[in-house]
Amino acid sequence: MAGSELKADLWVNEYITPWDIYSHGVSRILAYKKTAFQEMYIVESGAYGKALVLDGKWQSCTGDEFIYHEALVQPAMIAHQEPKTALILGGGEGATTRELLRWKTIEKVMMIDIDGDVVAACKEHLPEMHQGTFDDPRFQLVVADALEVLDTTNDQWDIIISDLVDPIEEGPSFPLFTKEYFEKLQRVLAENGIVVVQSGPVSPPSVMYHARLVNTLKAVFPYVHSYCAPTPSYGSPWGFTLCANHPLNTRPDPDVVDELISDTTTGGLRLIDGMSLLGMLQTPLYIRQAIAQNTEVYTLAKPPKFFGQGVISDQ
Repeated sequence: MAGSELKADLWVNEYITPWDIYSHGVSRILAYKKTAFQEMYIVESGAYGKALVLDGKWQSCTGDEFIYHEALVQPAMIAHQEPKTALILGGGEGATTRELLRWKTIEKVMMIDIDGDVVAACKEHLPEMHQGTFDDPRFQLVVADALEVLDTTNDQWDIIISDLVDPIEEGPSFPLFTKEYFEKLQRVLAENGIVVVQSGPVSPPSVMYHARLVNTLKAVFPYVHSYCAPTPSYGSPWGFTLCANHPLNTRPDPDVVDELISDTTTGGLRLIDGMSLLGMLQTPLYIRQAIAQNTEVYTLAKPPKFFGQGVISDQ
């Protein structure tokens, strides 16, 4: 490429559409394991720092994970205002836990992840993400199938965060983006509780998957709201969905939000304040149009399969 110098010999190449690849140059492999569920790499990248890669798909990295994880967690926490208990499905890096434990009101966080090998590797190699929160006395790790735990627990949760890997071919999360799964979340949601779901890319070529997922959530929860955040290392803005059994305030007063954050959290946020939250919750027109047009509901009999396998190669 004229005027450019490529500085990596190893690349994470992720196919984000059948015609488009997003590549990250890797300078070092910190950990690798073929677990019982997926192929895991933790790598050092040239531009975005350390990253977790599962089945060739870039999960999160130290360079910009604060955008994804604050967007995933903080809108629901702010909407609830006084959450005491939180359940995470997935979240192996520990950054979702970190964001929850910023809140002084939180008394208990349980994280259910099917792959203990990934959690252990992240705890060792990604301290920048979890920041020691795996050792917080309010935190409990359960290595198990989320569906089995949800079927056997009677606990109720103020905040439920579904932070799962995308449902790609042969990945571990096929059943976890379906109406049946979301009905299980509804059963364990406390009164006035809020569910938030990472809901895939919302770039124009991919927004249909997000739209169908939103409509699947609408089949379970009476109040559902789509929003998104820029996520540079994903090659696409990323979608999230808030769900509740009560109306959601999608136009919060920025000054009120700033005061709540100041009074109720330990601080340290880099993305979310009152003004940015207000903007984030204003769903773009093309996404609202896609939600209106793509009304398919995902079920166990007809689950989603997001496009986007990836590979690590020297090309």
